[in-house]
Amino acid sequence: MIDSNVFLKLSYGLYVLSCKSEKDNACIINTVIQVTDNPKRIAVAVNKDSFTCKTIENTGVFTVSVLTQTVPFSLIERFGFKSGTETDKFKGFNSYEHSKNGTAYITEGTNAFISCSVTEKTDCGTHIVFIAGVDEANLLSNEPSLTYEYYLSNIKPKPEVKVKGFVCKICGYVYEGETLPNDFICPWCKHGAEDFEPIK
Repeated sequence: MIDSNVFLKLSYGLYVLSCKSEKDNACIINTVIQVTDNPKRIAVAVNKDSFTCKTIENTGVFTVSVLTQTVPFSLIERFGFKSGTETDKFKGFNSYEHSKNGTAYITEGTNAFISCSVTEKTDCGTHIVFIAGVDEANLLSNEPSLTYEYYLSNIKPKPEVKVKGFVCKICGYVYEGETLPNDFICPWCKHGAEDFEPIK
């Protein structure tokens, strides 16, 4: 037996992972770790089905923007709840600049950015883990970094309408209905039925 609630006990942050091909694009991820100090390298895990992942595979560069506890939910919604395949996530958004590698970093609700070049990748099933050398890293503010736990407790809106259904424990998407199909995939964060719980 594997209880998916166990994995919510691990410590996660929330980040905007950006890339660029013909247009700027970005998504929200929760897995960024420093793997070496000299040379400085980080690892990021990205859902294989995302437009961001495919772009990074093609270009080999990306930037991570570290979100803070003061980030507005609208920013997480903009970059986390839509697909870059169908949406220009930067349209009408002005709180960003470009790092030296040409990818965007977010200047609103962030405290730092790290720009990288991919050195290797590993296919881990639903996600690809990219190992990357750090090309540029700068502090933007001294605001505390956003943890996933803080996001769930203080930023993510609670369901307002009492409906019969299931809510995604990862992103808050609500599936309305008496039963949730076993093969259901969240349209927002791409997690499976095991990460949903009944609305109480």
